[in-house]
Amino acid sequence: MSTANQPVQQQSSLSFTQGFLLGQLSVVVLIGAFIKFFIFGDPPSPETTASTRALARRNQNSAHKRTFSINSSPSAAGKSDTVLPSNVLRYPPRLTTPIILQKTYYNVDAHQPESLDWFNVLIAQTIAQFRTDAHQDEAILTSLTNVLNGSQKPDFLSSIKVTEISLGEDFPIFSNCRVHPVEDGFTGPDGARLQAHMDVDLSDLITLGVDTKIILNWPKPLTAILPVALAVSIVRFSGTLSISFLPSASHPAPSSSANSAMPPQQPLSTTPTSLAFSFLPDYRLDINVRSLVGSRSRLQDIPKIAQMVENRLHAWIDERCVEPRVQQVALPSLWPRKKNTRGPPSEEGDGMGLKGMDPVRDLREEARREVEEERRKDREYREREAAAGMAEGLRWRSKAEGGGYEMPGAMPM
Repeated sequence: MSTANQPVQQQSSLSFTQGFLLGQLSVVVLIGAFIKFFIFGDPPSPETTASTRALARRNQNSAHKRTFSINSSPSAAGKSDTVLPSNVLRYPPRLTTPIILQKTYYNVDAHQPESLDWFNVLIAQTIAQFRTDAHQDEAILTSLTNVLNGSQKPDFLSSIKVTEISLGEDFPIFSNCRVHPVEDGFTGPDGARLQAHMDVDLSDLITLGVDTKIILNWPKPLTAILPVALAVSIVRFSGTLSISFLPSASHPAPSSSANSAMPPQQPLSTTPTSLAFSFLPDYRLDINVRSLVGSRSRLQDIPKIAQMVENRLHAWIDERCVEPRVQQVALPSLWPRKKNTRGPPSEEGDGMGLKGMDPVRDLREEARREVEEERRKDREYREREAAAGMAEGLRWRSKAEGGGYEMPGAMPM
């Protein structure tokens, strides 16, 4: 019996050893494949990534076909309340889109695209001034640090420290501008709205570098801490910018309660004239991500981290200013006003000349005058109150002394 059971025991122990080794080998192979293909795998080429993203954006854009127009609700609401025209103000004939194009001698079918050289110079001066202001007193460093460490920061990250900021040295180039009417599902009384498309290209190196730590709080707080250093650089951006004006419109103001009865006539709320801009879905954004993970044995430039950052940056742009989503900026009033006048003093010498060239000094002077006026009014009010109180005290004292004091104009006793 013992000689018969001995081969069976050897065979069972051998099969257990083989299964154990095979299981360990499979785990090692899975871990190696994960590290190779998911962490250190080669990312796709920028051309392939850009074409794939552009195709996905086009499919998403054609899926819903802009179910609502960006200017349909104010205009439709403004038509419901008719306002009687004034007899003094002369209203010109309605200017429709074809009439505007005819009066400006612009043919959308035959007009050649414009170069926008003058516009590039103005934009370059604006960006240069912005970069100069950002470097003064390290204002941009303080602002970015406050934003990155705000309430939206995840709990598993420690305080984020900005280690590198570069605003670039080049400027965007706008070209190939063309104007055409847009049929976006809303046709107002003035016809289709006009929209300008222009190509924009920026080749620069705009960099933001941060340093933080990933904190693992499971199964207990501060179980592990992993230092992470990240630097994101925008190398190139190219795409098509779409710009259009949305005219002001009047619509009923929203009621305070939804269940309350609608009044016969509600006050109108006017939306100001605004500028709407967005990018077409076929834009291209090339970025360079440098990463450093670990404290002693560091992993440098992990491709998977670069893909995660790039996808997050593209999603941030798509959610804000890629069609059908637009950014709408209210335009200020362009009517000439005295307080907005800048230049040399007036030659008449009436003391009401033009303001100086320094807007900060003008604002300070205006604020100082307002404070002095408030103090003067408060002082006059106190003097009147004191005079009234003194007269009232004299009247009561004269009555108590038996009429020794008589107010002017009083009836004889």
